Amino acid sequence: MKKILVTGSNGLLGQKIVEILAGAKTVRIIATSKNTDKIAGVQGYDFELLDLTNYVETEYIIRVHNPDTIIHTAAMTQVDKCEEQKADCWEINVEAVKTLVKCSNNVNAHLIHLSSDFVFDGIKGPYSETDTTNPLSYYGLSKLEGEKILMSMAYKWTVVRTILVYGVNRSLTRSNIVLWVKNSLEAGNPIRVVNDQFRAPTLVDDLANACIEMAVREKEGLFHISGPEMMSILDIAYKVADYYKLDKSLITPVSSAELNEIAQRPRSTGFVLEKAGRELDYHPRSFEEGLQIVDNYLAS
Repeated sequence: MKKILVTGSNGLLGQKIVEILAGAKTVRIIATSKNTDKIAGVQGYDFELLDLTNYVETEYIIRVHNPDTIIHTAAMTQVDKCEEQKADCWEINVEAVKTLVKCSNNVNAHLIHLSSDFVFDGIKGPYSETDTTNPLSYYGLSKLEGEKILMSMAYKWTVVRTILVYGVNRSLTRSNIVLWVKNSLEAGNPIRVVNDQFRAPTLVDDLANACIEMAVREKEGLFHISGPEMMSILDIAYKVADYYKLDKSLITPVSSAELNEIAQRPRSTGFVLEKAGRELDYHPRSFEEGLQIVDNYLAS
């Protein structure tokens, strides 16, 4: 039986991986988070409190459970917060990765690490795995540094870059672009949405299944995993409003300059998915299909 340890199990992706694998006969899943377990209505997995910034604690948990694979989803992902709190960002997104690499090497575990399209500058996407990185923000810099640590130090490693993940879990504890737009418009709250940034939104179910496939197949290397469609963030908001028949007049388009965010974002990213399709049989759902899946979860 393969043992898979997931960090950040209270996050959107971490919860989804645990939800999919819990109770599987061929896998034992160990969910870990710095905070108490928030996964609701799911059985068939173990849970451990784990502060990845504590080396002794991390080494102990990994040594005791001796996982075959570690899927590292935990990170500080709020881009502006990373810009303002650089020391905290570095500790979580870089130093904790060093700790995980050392501890995974000790038990010869395959370490799968989640990264971001923000390692690119957004000038000439869509990007393949071989394209040159050039982060614009401290968050992007920290994620790139984490990648470099894996590539240079880990015995068995996989880096998974992804883009603007959306979806829903049973606990409903984590928001994202789709739920933010839906909930805001349903409440009659006006929202300002940027119109000059372009992404390929990624359904969390597709990303989770790709990570699981990498773990099962023991696929190593660098992979780009995202949704198949490029669109502006404004278009994403409009599509959510259309799907749920909500009032689009509450959406005010704004430029990046008008939004005046603390950290600079890449203008246009998107990924070339040929490698993922070829090596993982990765075929992501369309955004419309993704919204239907989100809707089904919310209705169940």
